[in-house]
Amino acid sequence: MADPTPWIVAEDSGAVRKHAPATLRNRGAIAERLRAVLPSAGLVLEVASGSGEHCACFAETFPALDWQPSDPDETARASIAAWCAGLANVRPPMALDAAARVWPVAHADAVLCINMAHISPWPATLGLMASAGRLLPAGGPLVLYGPFLRPETETAPSNIAFDESLRARDPAWGLRDMTDVTSAALGAGLLLDQVTEMPANNLFIVCRRA
Repeated sequence: MADPTPWIVAEDSGAVRKHAPATLRNRGAIAERLRAVLPSAGLVLEVASGSGEHCACFAETFPALDWQPSDPDETARASIAAWCAGLANVRPPMALDAAARVWPVAHADAVLCINMAHISPWPATLGLMASAGRLLPAGGPLVLYGPFLRPETETAPSNIAFDESLRARDPAWGLRDMTDVTSAALGAGLLLDQVTEMPANNLFIVCRRA
């Protein structure tokens, strides 16, 4: 089988199974960090699952956990279903808009969100925090991964350029300030637990339900 076409919206080939190249580069490092954070059993809700490649990888890596992928985009949900076909611990992908006040899920033992905050309007991050605060049990983790700005740390030139390119595409997009993110988390009853530097100037952030 030929390698799937990289999922670039402007050049989408129309194939059902999409491919986001970054997933191949970061999934191993993310999985290694998740080992120390995810519960031993229960439901992991992945918000903004995109192509579905992360979900398929993590479901195989953590077979004792049930995985609920989600995405607001119908094309993404079809890709998720294609990548996760045959995995017994992955539920059908659900339509979920992170900014919505009501989510179509009642409970999650962990919430995972990779590379969403900077390619969505700020209300999506606020909605993620608010809903994670409602869905998670005490001590349950909300895990974020991606590039963020930190006032106390010099921003890498590559991230500055990335931020500028994002805002040029959509003024509502852009790298989020960690101070704003942690403040929103606190307002939703989520306490910052850890921030780990990852390859390619990304951060692995864990907040836990108080």
